[in-house]
Amino acid sequence: MAEYEFDLFVIGAGSGGVRAARMAAALGMKVAVAEDRYMGGTCVNVGCVPKKLFVYASGYSESFEDAKAYGWENSGVNFDWPTLRDNNAKEISRLNGIYRNLLDNSGVTVIDGRARIVDPNCVVVNEVKFTAERILVATGGWPFIPDIPGKEFVVTSNEVFSMEEFPQRVLVVGGGYIAVEFAGIFAGLGADTHLSYRRDLFLRGFDRDVRNFVRDEMVKKGVDLKFNHKVSAIEKLQDGSLLVHAEDGSSLNVDMVLYATGRVANTGGLGLEQQGVVLHKDGTISVDDNFRTNVHSIYALGDVTGEPQLTPVALAEAMALVKHWRTGNTAEIDYNNIPTAVFCQPNIGTVGLSEEEARDSGIPVAIFRSEFRPMRHTVSGNSERTLMKLVVDTNTDRVIGVHMVGDDAGEIIQGIAIALKAGATKKTFDETIGIHPTAAEEFVTMRTPVGG
Repeated sequence: MAEYEFDLFVIGAGSGGVRAARMAAALGMKVAVAEDRYMGGTCVNVGCVPKKLFVYASGYSESFEDAKAYGWENSGVNFDWPTLRDNNAKEISRLNGIYRNLLDNSGVTVIDGRARIVDPNCVVVNEVKFTAERILVATGGWPFIPDIPGKEFVVTSNEVFSMEEFPQRVLVVGGGYIAVEFAGIFAGLGADTHLSYRRDLFLRGFDRDVRNFVRDEMVKKGVDLKFNHKVSAIEKLQDGSLLVHAEDGSSLNVDMVLYATGRVANTGGLGLEQQGVVLHKDGTISVDDNFRTNVHSIYALGDVTGEPQLTPVALAEAMALVKHWRTGNTAEIDYNNIPTAVFCQPNIGTVGLSEEEARDSGIPVAIFRSEFRPMRHTVSGNSERTLMKLVVDTNTDRVIGVHMVGDDAGEIIQGIAIALKAGATKKTFDETIGIHPTAAEEFVTMRTPVGG
């Protein structure tokens, strides 16, 4: 048997790569990890962690206003961008150190630099060669910017958290959850905010009721939604502002354009093509059920393979992969009923099938839907509303989809996701005693279907 310096060489120290490295090291494998940017990957540095911190920050303006009805006087409240930016940077730096310590304490060798595969069992980092029995690619995704005139003037989620100055006028381009979240963030922090999306409604793939509801709530919060709108060019003016041209002939003057038009696999310069690794048309890496590419010694997992781009999915895949190496059994990953949240304002929480997915699959369904003003807003006068929805298979009575738009939707749906995994029926929901007074109790008190 060939002798290698490492049993496993991981390229990328994001959530999936770090989890796989630590678990493999715990099995006694000699492991190395190469990272060329920052410990913790997208989620920790320019994704879910800082984004949610910014969502918290942007929600205070409305909370301060709501507090007046409860007797709180708070005149003279002002937002200071450098404070948020710098405190966020401190927290991210702390998390970077934790990730590095986790690897160090697990006995994993950490190598700073971009790795390139030069042989099925050999990588080069900073012109130094390392050999390994197995190579795992876990380099995640990278923001995509379409090739339009003026693309050099835009920012992405990679740069937005560390801007020198806070923009007063912002255009967010995109229709996915990242675009919707950032539009809410900027609006909440006080910017004149516009969102451009080339189709008729954002959040494609989510339940239609959820999409319509979020659209209406965002408009109430002052976001200018531009649907069926496609940016054709961006021009920088003498005063430093940006003039955004659209295909319909309209234009918009803003201080910043944030592109959130999706992410592509971060595989540039890895040497995958040279080794004959098969890539899909979208650039993601093709793997089998055990996360192995067509090259026997090379594996890949996480966003780089095109599976749901969620941190918990990458973590689950990493654990399944290492378990496969330990037992020889096929890696077991259930991609059904993966709960997810969109931290727009109000939040979205969802698990299971949308109504449209269920009907398109030929499943006979009953729909239970409730919309109401949250209790705290009955006093504050805030017009924000909450939406809750159950999709039930009438053949089996199983709840196959649960959707919510409202405060703490992600926290609530996480618990309900367990019920769906366990096969809960509508009867199970009906027989569950609610917690009063909460919004969540609505899920166990809806009795009358609104569609079938």
